[in-house]
Amino acid sequence: MKKAFTSILLFMTVLTIYSQNENQKLKKSMKMKNTTTLINANEHVKKGDYEAYLSYLTEDTKWVFIGERTLLGKEAVRQYIKEFYLAPPIFDMEQAIEEGDFVTATGNISLKNKNGEYDHYTYCDIWRFDNGKLAELKAFVIEKKE
Repeated sequence: MKKAFTSILLFMTVLTIYSQNENQKLKKSMKMKNTTTLINANEHVKKGDYEAYLSYLTEDTKWVFIGERTLLGKEAVRQYIKEFYLAPPIFDMEQAIEEGDFVTATGNISLKNKNGEYDHYTYCDIWRFDNGKLAELKAFVIEKKE
């Protein structure tokens, strides 16, 4: 009897720990929904499927490249992509921090230039989301001098 009780107690403890871990994973995934949206959108950029990427943006999206330029609206972003993405960029997001409607992402990006060579940059992007779409970007982009 004592052995059966110990086995049941052990089983319940393991089940409780497993349930707590699964709940933590679920809570974390729910909290990171905008980050997931950003990652999914970026996968389209990596494949060169820019129209699919643009579907993740609000119509009145605003992109501010600090110290360089500001893009207003989805059409301005489309034109920017045509001008600067001569080939799909190579990039990786190193880190993402999500808080409410904002995701801050850091990483590296390489863009093919008109000479067919890649220019390399480090970025810190602050994204604001509106109803699950990319509404605003504040981008700090620094060229790597090698």
